[in-house]
Amino acid sequence: MEKRIYLDNAATTYVSGEVLNEMLPCYNTIFGNSSSLHTFGRDAMSIVDRAKDRIAKAINAEKPYEIYFTSGGTEANNWALKGLARANKEKGNHIITSQIEHDSVLESCKTLEKEGFEITYLPVDSKGLVSITDLIHYIKKETILVSIMAVNNELGTIQNIKTISNIVHENNIIFHTDAVQAMGALNIDVQDMEIDAMSMSAHKIYGPKGIGALYVKNGIKIESLIDGGNQERGKRGGTTNVPAIAGFGKAMEIATRDLVINQQKLKAIRNYFLDKVFEKIPFVQLNGHPQQKIQGTVNLSFELIEGESILMLLDLAGIAVSTGSACTSGSTKPSHVLKAIGLSDEFAQGSIRFSFGKSISKEEVDYVIEKLVEVVSKLREISPLTKAGRAKK
Repeated sequence: MEKRIYLDNAATTYVSGEVLNEMLPCYNTIFGNSSSLHTFGRDAMSIVDRAKDRIAKAINAEKPYEIYFTSGGTEANNWALKGLARANKEKGNHIITSQIEHDSVLESCKTLEKEGFEITYLPVDSKGLVSITDLIHYIKKETILVSIMAVNNELGTIQNIKTISNIVHENNIIFHTDAVQAMGALNIDVQDMEIDAMSMSAHKIYGPKGIGALYVKNGIKIESLIDGGNQERGKRGGTTNVPAIAGFGKAMEIATRDLVINQQKLKAIRNYFLDKVFEKIPFVQLNGHPQQKIQGTVNLSFELIEGESILMLLDLAGIAVSTGSACTSGSTKPSHVLKAIGLSDEFAQGSIRFSFGKSISKEEVDYVIEKLVEVVSKLREISPLTKAGRAKK
């Protein structure tokens, strides 16, 4: 039987059995429109309310109504940046973010720039961390919003969110974080971490695609996203996606329940994988912070060869990896994240992201190592860079 090993969990995960079982009745048994006033509608609304309760509990939100459902992390980020900026523009027009944010944040910032907002894109160090000194330096009286992601989707580097939020609030500024990659990997407590708004997505934590959420702390002003009905407290009109919401709520509950044991397993797998890679393959560089990062994501640069070639040959061997964010996979440009941490085009284009899931086995990792050694060796033999004598001696 042909092997099929999936190491692209940062792009998406499968829907777990527990989550699927939670969703199925919403398709044919509890199928009412949750906005309807009759029994069928009330039954559906009870499922939505339960999901909000579960998500609020998972992130320690004060009230379930602080959770607003979206179509995913991209929509949540768009709503957060544009909605918060526009609703608070009477206080100023300056926004601070970082150079390594997800494209949904960076592109939203470009849109806001066209509307007259001023955006500061903070640089990061070679490990992918935002400088606290830089943050303090760029804050000014016109600053109304700071948006820094909790965990980078390509590197896995964890930002110092609590420190950043403290500084932001000392200056009476709203703080938003894209926590899409943090869910299920870190214990996120929005009250302890002083987070005003936070983006989440179900399909990164073994939930369904097409459903996410934006947490907005009670009292924070944000523009409505979609005009229409009174769904999401009048902020986002449209028929509620009850099955996906049910799945999201269950996925968050499970992610919180199993966080410690899953991270322990992923740490062991990650360390084993890296030990074998560095033992068997020369001229490999680990990108991102070596310690301050989530356990499931590993980004490696392979000198003298292109990451896309590695990806394709591994795919032929039944192994799925990525060269970066799935949202930018159609681009031929080097990753903006890897460029921001100072990698040359050669190293950036020779990078692969391995993102492990909770069901990965040691035997599967051994197979990946075996095939990776073969692929890298083969590509280096035919690489024009090797023939040009650029290999390290």
